[in-house]
Amino acid sequence: MRLDEYIDDLHPDEEERRRRLAEEKSYEILDYVDDFEDRFSEVAQGDSLFGSTSPSVFVGRSSYPNVSTGILSPVGAEENASEFATSGDWYQRGLDIDNVLQYRTGLLNSNRSAKVNVDDVWDGFVGVQREIAIADRPVDVEIGLTEKLDLDVNVDDIATPTGPTARASSADLTENPHVPRAVKKTLEDDDWQAQGAMNYLYRRGFDVYDINTILSAGALGRGQNRKLVPTRWSITAVDDTVGQYLRGRIRNAPSIDETQVWVNEYMGNRYWVILAPGQWEFELVEMKAPGSIWNPSPTGDIWMGSAHEGFEGRTSYVDETAGAYYASRLGVLEHLEDIGRQAKALVLREVSDDYWAPVGVWQVRESVRNAFDGRFGEAESFHRAVREIVPQLPISMNSLRRKSEMVSGVQANLSDFAP
Repeated sequence: MRLDEYIDDLHPDEEERRRRLAEEKSYEILDYVDDFEDRFSEVAQGDSLFGSTSPSVFVGRSSYPNVSTGILSPVGAEENASEFATSGDWYQRGLDIDNVLQYRTGLLNSNRSAKVNVDDVWDGFVGVQREIAIADRPVDVEIGLTEKLDLDVNVDDIATPTGPTARASSADLTENPHVPRAVKKTLEDDDWQAQGAMNYLYRRGFDVYDINTILSAGALGRGQNRKLVPTRWSITAVDDTVGQYLRGRIRNAPSIDETQVWVNEYMGNRYWVILAPGQWEFELVEMKAPGSIWNPSPTGDIWMGSAHEGFEGRTSYVDETAGAYYASRLGVLEHLEDIGRQAKALVLREVSDDYWAPVGVWQVRESVRNAFDGRFGEAESFHRAVREIVPQLPISMNSLRRKSEMVSGVQANLSDFAP
């Protein structure tokens, strides 16, 4: 399909957008948090939480190398515990912001302080947490608590939001976790570096969500070097490591033959993915509207951030776009590896004021991954694709050229300098 026809089919229904925004900003989530304490009282017995089922764990980054490490357990919904763990299934089910916050605030984070050096520690609270992390299904646990609930909700632009917390005095497994054979293999080899173990698990069919949980619990890497890894860091580390592996896989692949434009929209975020013939090159440009999360002033300017890499990849961490860069790059590389080709890739992320609360970079990853499931528009060249897309963006061509390394070479017209 020609790109101009493709774009014509993408114009949003503004009335529907406004209706959805009003519904999503209903803040019913505040009532849900208020209900949590009542539900907790119903299942807690004294200072213990009996019959809890944990699908995941969380490691904080404050005060590193002494961190807060926690076991996440749904309260009053143990039979559906697996649904509370962050995964690509959330996208497939069409969860919205409110749904995600309800899931996450329904998880109690029972935590305590620990040193990150865990080596071969498999007993006590940290040991139980690590057993939960390497299991391939939710695990039944009994948790002893020492303090009253803290009902604050913590949000982050990379990790998924976390709900109420309570200090834990103990944790005990009430069943034997089922650990996949591939994970056992990585644990048994004390000389296996973390990067190699991550890529091995990915090749064996583990998604990045499973791998970053295992890494976070200090269950990957050389034996004496195994450490708890803050969840925020582990998410980006896995996206980056697997992305580098996939970049190596397409390094000698032939280029795509045509310029393609793919589009996806989810949770108030719109993604344009331009793939053009040539050697691997990647850039993410983010445009965050006034009134959106991380650009909260309703009367301010569009916030723009970008990061770029050439054929040899990056040697430094991305600051401006942070985890979104590695998550979106992973989605593009998975597609190229799947079709056995390489390409120049530009991802444009427009964040509207519909995005009123951060849910984590999983939505970036899944939005780009699933962009390739639809149809695409064809353009004569990368430059022509950019020119046809810009009128759909909240910025001018000149603004995009100033921020984007890949677009900076696009020939300018006088009209490009309009505000």
